[in-house]
Amino acid sequence: MSDRKRETSMKQIKLQEPDFPSPHTATSLHRLPPRLIPWLWITFPCRLCCCEELLLRCLRPVCVLPAMASVYSGSHTLSKDDVNYRMHFRMINEQQVEDITIEFFYKPHTITLLTCTVLSLMYFAFTRDDGNPDNNLWVGLILVISFFLVISVLAFPNGPFTRPHPAIWRIVFGLSVLYFLFLVFIIFLNWQQVKQVMYWLDPNLRYAKREADIMEYAVNCHVITWERILSHFDIFAFSHFWGWGMKALLIRSYGLCWTISITWELTELFFMHLLPNFAECWWDQVILDILLCNGGGIWLGMTVCRFLEMRTYHWASIKDIHTTPGKIKRAVLQFTPASWTYVRWLDPKSSLQRVMGVYLFMIIWQLTELNTFFLKHIFVFPASHALSWCRILFVGIITAPTVRQYYAYLTDTQCKRVGTQCWVFGAIAFLEALACIKFGQDLFSKTQILYVVLWLLCLAFITFLCLYGMVWYAETYGPRGKSLWECEDSNYTESPDHMPGEFKDDIDSNSESPTIRRRGKNKPLNGIDSQ
Repeated sequence: MSDRKRETSMKQIKLQEPDFPSPHTATSLHRLPPRLIPWLWITFPCRLCCCEELLLRCLRPVCVLPAMASVYSGSHTLSKDDVNYRMHFRMINEQQVEDITIEFFYKPHTITLLTCTVLSLMYFAFTRDDGNPDNNLWVGLILVISFFLVISVLAFPNGPFTRPHPAIWRIVFGLSVLYFLFLVFIIFLNWQQVKQVMYWLDPNLRYAKREADIMEYAVNCHVITWERILSHFDIFAFSHFWGWGMKALLIRSYGLCWTISITWELTELFFMHLLPNFAECWWDQVILDILLCNGGGIWLGMTVCRFLEMRTYHWASIKDIHTTPGKIKRAVLQFTPASWTYVRWLDPKSSLQRVMGVYLFMIIWQLTELNTFFLKHIFVFPASHALSWCRILFVGIITAPTVRQYYAYLTDTQCKRVGTQCWVFGAIAFLEALACIKFGQDLFSKTQILYVVLWLLCLAFITFLCLYGMVWYAETYGPRGKSLWECEDSNYTESPDHMPGEFKDDIDSNSESPTIRRRGKNKPLNGIDSQ
């Protein structure tokens, strides 16, 4: 291209360039945060760019994203609503650390990480004995997982949490992606191949038996003695109690927790014809399960929520603490939430879409619980096996960011799609169910369709009854403790303190931050914790 043609082309593009406010927002490519550049390429395709200078000109206006009404981007216009949507989605999918006290732990060390991984790979590849084929497979599998997690730290989003460190939640998301891919792989195997994989993981599984084949359930229910009742308080009862405490911390609603607790006992009744271990005596189901284990765990979890809600969070830098006990305490507190506010799943003016969203949430929750029992029954491993409790622990960890992202999607009109962790969790739940159906066809051939239909209807009835009670309580007694505006989560507010430095000046000099609103309504709504 001649110089005259290039000059003419540049003039034509310059004429198309919009007028952007505040010249002080101009920045260069090397000053932009590395994690922001891929997002900019999505926002500003820059298909007309033919040189670095023009690319920088297209990237300069990004600092005024929260304030400008529309942005010209190649062949389409980015409205203010689109800008707000992208920023709100970023808050739940790519949360940034607000108060960095030790910069070393938050600066990128990509070259160092690459050097360490390559050197470790060279060491294991040339120093270990590769004469054992099984050991080669194990080491290769472990290193593949390790390197995938390294890539997760580099490339995957932070998710909604930043404590104790965003890298940990990137690893959690990477593990969930690996489990998702493993389920996809398992579904395309036959039963013999699945058993070979399980026996390769643990040869002792060859001798495993189903618990339903060696134990009796719901026997002599009329015999009620203290010795028999106390015999049920074992490690599983404690895990039951502790698990409901964790669930209450995640859901943070007495109404939803009690609804899930009661509907789960109904789920056991309707699926008893498929899983004999669901059969329980009435006193075991009502007194021990619902009232003591479930109720006690819910009370403990909600009590912790109340305590964390009433605290005032002012985090001091560890550099400003001069005593050794104080530094240790601050380091331990790094593993606690940065802030905490209570949630409202429903309110008196909730839309039907929001009500159906809560119902879907409960369906997926019940499905995940059912998968736990069907997996160990169909693939034959005891509840005490590592495959069982590791999966329960893993699902519990990935549930935390999932609930956070789903709550934001359900209650925030600016968030028009679910977060990545929520999407992967839903896919995992359905893939587990699909694997159970494929490899348990003999079991599911005994399914009573009427029971399944009645289960769905009862679940819907109890769910909507509970939701109505929650709405009535909100109308009668009003919001608890603080007003909605006072309880609003700061992470959902586009304030300069919670945004990258490049955004602050422009937000201060332009329009106010948009208000979070209920899905389908026009009233401000509180959010959820920043961790």
